[in-house]
Amino acid sequence: MQLIDLSQDIYEGMKVYPGHLKTVQFDHATHEETAPRFDGGFSFQTTGFMLNDNGPTHVDSFSHLDPDPSAETIEKMSLDLFYGTAVCLDVTGFPPRTDITADDLDRVVGDSPVDVERGDIVLFHTATWNRYNGDKRYLSEFPGLGGSASEWIVERGIKTFGVDSPTPDNPASTSYPCHMMCRREHITHYENLANLDRVVNTRFTFVGFPLKLQGAHGGPTRAVALVG
Repeated sequence: MQLIDLSQDIYEGMKVYPGHLKTVQFDHATHEETAPRFDGGFSFQTTGFMLNDNGPTHVDSFSHLDPDPSAETIEKMSLDLFYGTAVCLDVTGFPPRTDITADDLDRVVGDSPVDVERGDIVLFHTATWNRYNGDKRYLSEFPGLGGSASEWIVERGIKTFGVDSPTPDNPASTSYPCHMMCRREHITHYENLANLDRVVNTRFTFVGFPLKLQGAHGGPTRAVALVG
């Protein structure tokens, strides 16, 4: 069994969705500061950080998508949503700031050696992270799932999905049909995944449990593919 890390590094200066809290990281305690507290040579160091719950690789909570007060925050969501059989589809050929359609996805699946089965987790490899990691273009130069592609997710019975970009919606969109579908259908998704080129066109087990942060509207995640 091979473990493939599908998560981006978390660091000060990392690119986050416009308007989100920027990541802050600092030395909280150092070996030099803590050594005088102990005998025998022991010391320790720790790092402090501030992080947006939708900043790094993360999964959206239903409360993030839905203003209904009953919408679940991240710690209340079923763990089953974050684990299961998965496939990764290649959507690297679509121009930035355009809508991927349902017909496009039918062609992508038709050209793929793996099929999408009901109950799967589906990841969409846009190559945004591969092309623009650490560059401001990461925030704007990628395609999105348009209205028909969003409905394709529902019709295919996909449990959860994810992208290697800041949002599954077209960054030029002001209506965000993919997020609106997720609100209506109670389907969640991962954003800011990485290394999808290593699992594209394969079937694997996806593991992406979020931090159990009480009342949070997203869950920073160490996403992993179990292959083989």
